[in-house]
Amino acid sequence: MPVICAIDGVAMGGGLELALGADMRVCSTTAKMALTETKLAIIPGGGGTQRLPRVVGISKAKELIFTGRNVLGEEAERIGLVNACVEQNEEGNAAFVKAMEIAAVLTERGPVALRMAKKSITEGFEAGPMRAGLDVEHECYLGVIPTTDRIEALMAFREKRKPNFKGE
Repeated sequence: MPVICAIDGVAMGGGLELALGADMRVCSTTAKMALTETKLAIIPGGGGTQRLPRVVGISKAKELIFTGRNVLGEEAERIGLVNACVEQNEEGNAAFVKAMEIAAVLTERGPVALRMAKKSITEGFEAGPMRAGLDVEHECYLGVIPTTDRIEALMAFREKRKPNFKGE
């Protein structure tokens, strides 16, 4: 299932590496993120050197890792490090609230379709050439065709109602 990370405060070093492992990231305007390991004469060792370039591009990842500089919420959104940056609220949990809103939308989607979409995107991207990725996509598409959720979605559409997915 999709994993959403909410960053309402500081995500430095391993904290940002953990966030990079999520499918989506949401932060507040007061959030601060960085991979600071080079300041300590080490490198990110929890996946940061591999995940960050895939998220923000290789050149920007090199800049951020080499310098160890902080990235604030709005810049994080601008460079694609997070999917959304929201104005922090009085409670200090604006990113969490936004993440829960996204999660609520996802609960209305077919669970099998979400799993297959995640698999198709992740494994297809890692497969290398476009043709290999399209093969993964085709395999995942075939995995959703025989589901009862697909039939339920078609019936709900015809009957103009919300579908009741069961993950089958």
